[in-house]
Amino acid sequence: MDTRIIGIDLAVKAAHKAIVLDQASNRFVSKMLTFHTDPAQIDRVLAAARADAPDDVRLVAVMEATGMAWYSVGVYLHRHGVQVYRVNGQQVADLRRVYKRHAKSDRIDARVLARLMLVCPERLHRCSFPTGPQMALQRACREVALLKEQVIADKNRLLATDQFAWLGLSDIVSAYDDAACWVRAHWYDPWRVVQAGEAAITAAWCAASPQQPADTSWILDLVRRAEQVIALYGDPEQISYALLQAHLQRVQERLRTAQAQVDHLRLKLVRPLYRQLHPQRHLESLRGVGQDSAAVYIAFVGDILRFPSLHDFRGWSGMIPFSRQSGEGQAKGLHITKAGPNLVKATAFIDAQVARQWDPQIAAIYHKQMMSYGKHHLQALCACATHLLDRIYVVLREKRPYELRDVDGTPLDKHLARQICQERYHVPEEVRRRNNHRVRKERRERKVERRLNRRKKKQ
Repeated sequence: MDTRIIGIDLAVKAAHKAIVLDQASNRFVSKMLTFHTDPAQIDRVLAAARADAPDDVRLVAVMEATGMAWYSVGVYLHRHGVQVYRVNGQQVADLRRVYKRHAKSDRIDARVLARLMLVCPERLHRCSFPTGPQMALQRACREVALLKEQVIADKNRLLATDQFAWLGLSDIVSAYDDAACWVRAHWYDPWRVVQAGEAAITAAWCAASPQQPADTSWILDLVRRAEQVIALYGDPEQISYALLQAHLQRVQERLRTAQAQVDHLRLKLVRPLYRQLHPQRHLESLRGVGQDSAAVYIAFVGDILRFPSLHDFRGWSGMIPFSRQSGEGQAKGLHITKAGPNLVKATAFIDAQVARQWDPQIAAIYHKQMMSYGKHHLQALCACATHLLDRIYVVLREKRPYELRDVDGTPLDKHLARQICQERYHVPEEVRRRNNHRVRKERRERKVERRLNRRKKKQ
């Protein structure tokens, strides 16, 4: 079957550029086409691709992921029988350096995109267009992740402010409980606290406390700490506690709002959409994967059949290290690739921390990385996350729940699995200290120094 390849360089606001390449003759059979995201203009591109071609010609479109323009153009092409491929921008940049080393333009990129199908067809994968519910789940998962980052940032801001303004308010009351929030909102000025005294603050807290009878044991410590702060700073205008208190009120209000939005999104949007898209809920049979984590995987993985093999799925996830090999030598300790959605990598990393404590097979991987290979904790967890994603691929591919097993394949219940992880795959604390970043850096420096000394002796 004859094949025509349409290389499309997409633009966000400007016009898109496209050119048609005939696969059999390896030559361009159209001029450079300019079009916008309009059905009539896209039809003209398709007509140019089918010109002077057999009726059964196969049309292939290769485009770069530019904003969301790929979705609009890609869906229309897919509906009209075109096989659509979306490629990574780095692939285009690498081939463009070979095609035109000292030039870059939309026209060159369109030609490069078309050539990619001939140069490395095995590295291109069919574009998967998410459904409406799947896109809504992706947006909701991203929104929850952003709100969680804001919650963490606001909490860190409160702790940092308490540390310098009150020499560590969390030493007196828990940083985020009702008492701490009340102090920040009403009694953050240490001069005012000392002037009011323990009795007045106790009466005010008993009137405002949501729990009755209220715990007042911390108030005396608060007054004493206020005296220490006054002795340290001396001048009330050194920090301007009234303005600082108003700032913390805004931070706490923003924190409460963000946390409420996270809870609302998880309960009202993320979990219902996840159950709609994955009614079997087999992913939750994996240790460390709950509803919210499973929702992230379902949202971004989509149709698992678009990954022909586990190798393809691993490459898409990005949880594999770079490879550098020449002759009989091979570099080790390289960082992971940047492929795949960041939220998938982050979720797999967090889930792996739990999985290694409950799944003996993943615990064995963590143990081997730490004890035999000398990796530090984060490196070992990345290896566990890769294997956790392997299990996710198999569970979705075979549509069956995961079964906990020992390293020899013996089925286990969760309590026995937990016991095995704790006893057989425990990593001693001295090993963790031996593998930390500082110690590893010192070992590398000593190794380099010994190598230099040997060279000097030979000279």
